[in-house]
Amino acid sequence: MSINLIVPVPLPPHPDHVRIEPLRSMISTPQHNQQVATIFRSIAERLAAQRANPYRVRAYRKAADTIEALEEDIADVASRQALEDIDGIGQDLADKIEEFLRTGTIQAYEALRTPLPDAVKAWAQLPGLSESLVAYLYTRLCITTLTDLEQLVRSHLLRTVPGFSGSEERLLEAITSAQQQPPIKKREEAP
Repeated sequence: MSINLIVPVPLPPHPDHVRIEPLRSMISTPQHNQQVATIFRSIAERLAAQRANPYRVRAYRKAADTIEALEEDIADVASRQALEDIDGIGQDLADKIEEFLRTGTIQAYEALRTPLPDAVKAWAQLPGLSESLVAYLYTRLCITTLTDLEQLVRSHLLRTVPGFSGSEERLLEAITSAQQQPPIKKREEAP
């Protein structure tokens, strides 16, 4: 008994099967659109790291995609007072776009870019805390000192914050130890 196998042979490309790139990818995005889209994406990433409202994060991402896809310069749209006519752009985002066009930056973006103080960044070394959790505690819950952090842990509310992993007892011991150590001062440069 013999078995005949049929093996498909790929056909050469037919002229009708030539892939054509969409025209949109060949047209460059106007500079203002690219700048605003980049800022909105950065805001979305920073808000996501701070565990902000996911709908807000999504709104910034959608706005960035929409603005980047516009063929018309966002400045021209703003001059016609038509920003809110763009899908996904409401009053708040329209105000931010206008602020960018006036000043070259967005204050909310600059506030998000402000780095955490070194003393606060160091909390990520404490047991059960991560960099993103520390950023959340500092920016969203306004925990700005080790004493504030200690009170949060003693209230047992930290265990309800997503991202906390570890023992409250070990964290309290580490906080007490850190409070007893003198702060590290930067070396001053010689005159």
